[in-house]
Amino acid sequence: MKKILLAFDGEHFSPDIIEFTRQMNLHQPVLAVGVFLPAVEYAELLYSFGGLPAGPLYVSEVVPADETVVQKNIARFKEACAQAGITSHVHREPARNIVSLLHEESRFADLLVLSGKSFYEHIGEDNRDDYIENVMHKAECPVVLIPEAYKEPQNIILTYDGGEQSAFAIRQFSYLFPSYSNLNALLVYFAGDKGKTVAPEAEELLRCHYRHLTVTTVAVKDEREIEEWFLANNDPMVVAGAYGRRMLSELFKKSFITDIVRNHKMPIFVAHK
Repeated sequence: MKKILLAFDGEHFSPDIIEFTRQMNLHQPVLAVGVFLPAVEYAELLYSFGGLPAGPLYVSEVVPADETVVQKNIARFKEACAQAGITSHVHREPARNIVSLLHEESRFADLLVLSGKSFYEHIGEDNRDDYIENVMHKAECPVVLIPEAYKEPQNIILTYDGGEQSAFAIRQFSYLFPSYSNLNALLVYFAGDKGKTVAPEAEELLRCHYRHLTVTTVAVKDEREIEEWFLANNDPMVVAGAYGRRMLSELFKKSFITDIVRNHKMPIFVAHK
């Protein structure tokens, strides 16, 4: 059994992360922990002297959510889990820093699931993306960012740049989702220079986990070329080792990740040491 954290921000409920958990539970039993976070009231952007943005940085005030709405969402969560045969718990979190709360919760979890659309959507896309980036960066377990109208993936795109972080993410994904071993898996080696090939040891490992593995090498200079690879596949799940120091990790900045999830409805799995 895997322990999965489902993060709900106070007054917002995401059916899509419930659906993801339901499908995961069909393949292997999970304990779904609904983490109900406090609301956040957006205050203002801070700008440095001279008119240039200092970050961007923002001031936020953690405020209590509407208790009636929260209780309705907790009831929806419990009912959805019960109908799907999922074992569930509820964690009500106090009104303090959201990133720190999820950081602490993720230390004792196998996976954290966030909605790419509804997670603190009321504070605006830019600030919501900052929250998502910070949560993904601080999480001590892998994170899945789920798009709106989530569908179970039909193939897997494993992004690899030859570095420690991307290799770690691929291994973690393989351990957490063994049921995907029958799907078509594409290992895309994003090399900085033409002529490079993926290390034979990497391919050797992945062929132990994926029966239908294709390996390709792509020399890329910007994120648009990566996006073209994603769009060429139907209903993929993308695996990335974000927040390392290598080329691929730099391309997987928050705006690129959230744009892929939001605009192209692709779930993304991110893990880092």
